[in-house]
Amino acid sequence: MSQVDRPVAPDAGPNTFEAVAGRRFGRRRFLAGGAAVGLAAVLPVSVAEAALGAVAGADGRRRPGGGTSPATPAALTFLGIAPDRTDEVTVPPGYRADVLVAWGDPLFHGDGPFRIDRLTAAEQARRFGFNSDFVQFLPLPGWGASGGDRALLWNNHEYTDASMMFPDLDPATYPTAEQAAIELAAHGASVVEIQRLGNGRWKARPGSRFNRRITATTPMRISGPAAGDPRVGDRVEGMLNNCGGGLTPWGTVLTAEENFQQYFANNDAVTDPAVQAAHRRYGVNGGASDRGWERHHARFDLAQTPNEPFKFGWVVEVDPYDPRSTPVKRTALGRIKHEAATTRVAADGRVAVYSGDDERFECLYKFVTAKKMSRDRRANRDLLDEGTLYAARFDDDGTGTWLPLVFGPELAAAGFTGQADVLIRLRDAAAALGATKMDRPEDVEASPTTGKVYMACTNNTRRGTAGNLPVDAANPRAVNRNGHVIEITEGGDDAAATSFTWEILILCGDPADPSTYYAGFDKTKVSPIACPDNLSFDSSGNLWIATDGAPSAWSGVFDPAPNDAIHAVPVEGADRGAAKQFLSGVVDCEVASLLVADDDRVLFASIQHPGEGSSLAAPSSTWPGGTPRPAVVAVTKRGRRIGS
Repeated sequence: MSQVDRPVAPDAGPNTFEAVAGRRFGRRRFLAGGAAVGLAAVLPVSVAEAALGAVAGADGRRRPGGGTSPATPAALTFLGIAPDRTDEVTVPPGYRADVLVAWGDPLFHGDGPFRIDRLTAAEQARRFGFNSDFVQFLPLPGWGASGGDRALLWNNHEYTDASMMFPDLDPATYPTAEQAAIELAAHGASVVEIQRLGNGRWKARPGSRFNRRITATTPMRISGPAAGDPRVGDRVEGMLNNCGGGLTPWGTVLTAEENFQQYFANNDAVTDPAVQAAHRRYGVNGGASDRGWERHHARFDLAQTPNEPFKFGWVVEVDPYDPRSTPVKRTALGRIKHEAATTRVAADGRVAVYSGDDERFECLYKFVTAKKMSRDRRANRDLLDEGTLYAARFDDDGTGTWLPLVFGPELAAAGFTGQADVLIRLRDAAAALGATKMDRPEDVEASPTTGKVYMACTNNTRRGTAGNLPVDAANPRAVNRNGHVIEITEGGDDAAATSFTWEILILCGDPADPSTYYAGFDKTKVSPIACPDNLSFDSSGNLWIATDGAPSAWSGVFDPAPNDAIHAVPVEGADRGAAKQFLSGVVDCEVASLLVADDDRVLFASIQHPGEGSSLAAPSSTWPGGTPRPAVVAVTKRGRRIGS
């Protein structure tokens, strides 16, 4: 998701990185790690720069330049690339990155090539949506198939940007009724059939019977404990700001609504103080919305429909194999700014779903179903409607507890009226129970080889500053510009456990910065990572990390600040923490999602908002060809394994 985190000055105090790390890692371990503070202090600057493929300028700012990072693990033998600021998707030698499908591409028979100057709402509803995010791969002819040359590609469309969509945009009249309708149609998600060619590359198949658009006006059902509550109801038009997601073991997609607050206006006009306070807790504007849809659609004006925001911020389950199916918002998973919805099967056959709440000082959650998963795909249709939702508490000694968010005396004393109220106001419930407030917890993924769970915390420049929370063991840096990755081991390696242990895998940033840590690996031999956002695993258990916000985070370190990127990181063995850059995005984009799929023969990446901050009249990016357009790329290497 796009949430630029601007740095502010830290407060001095005892909860410094060094103090917290010393308590958490132990002095001997912290100082002995290859990320060790001592390395940065004693190695000549030129040694670190050479290892990073960078050249120092006269002003002391490091400039991305010639050279590549050294070979790391045997499992990841690709030649790492240097950070760059080019307007092309850059990948290692031997690889190619093909645009698979881009905003405006036709999905159905009878629709011609995309013409940005002729786009209508009716056209947009039939074409690939804007701002690609969460990407998923589903084999054909059906769930459980493998090794074939056909599949379905799922892609979220997180949000719209009028300055990059409408030629000759007039701020005085935006949004017109038609512009608002186009933006509504450009939200949601797309299902696109794709086909592998003989050379191992993939292409989209317009006209497939599986192709589908889901938009901000698609009828949806609301289910689970909060369904029927007067604030929520049981029906809703569409989904908004779908960022991350997940895949269930029975082959449905879970797509997560994130920053829904930006679409609603006039919270100050709400007469019920409890409703107004609940909306304020999620950031709903008191006056006009950020995009003005309320001028044409009453449901976005809280003066007329004060409960409408309660219908958003949920995880939505969709069957991509059935274009006629009705999407369902699963309220048992709680209402937050969901970044992900990653599933893992517990030891007894129940299913756990992990999700981060992507905002500063918010929490990590896990839902565990009440019933076991069935081998009959249809029997799991309502499995996610019953179960227990938890929030995570990270203790300083490296242990943790899953706190059940179940209505009872403690939450009643905190002002909650029932389980529906707990789920609707989930942030307040987690805070009441003492869940740990994290540095923007985003994607959560589980290793296919070890079962360990990994969480990306993108950044938080407010940590440790005046009026904000101090550092803690799980968030050990004040003014955390670069973010970190946490490794979680469930008790008994069971996804349904109520306790866990945890470690910090990577404290991201410039390896020459003493506050960084790359799992103890020699920091002179790693690629620098900033702002980890989305995660994926290959089948051998290597972690792949996509970034969001790197250019801002690298200001003052690299000149020019490089693009967002994808890195590969071993998490087991001697090369644990040996980060190596695999892909560089384009100018002013976010690499919003990634997926290693098809037996590791392809990596899909969502290139979101190329040229953001500029305009169509003077774009800072012209990728992928003239007009900047968000898109999904497919990275391949002549049918060989990704990472080789």
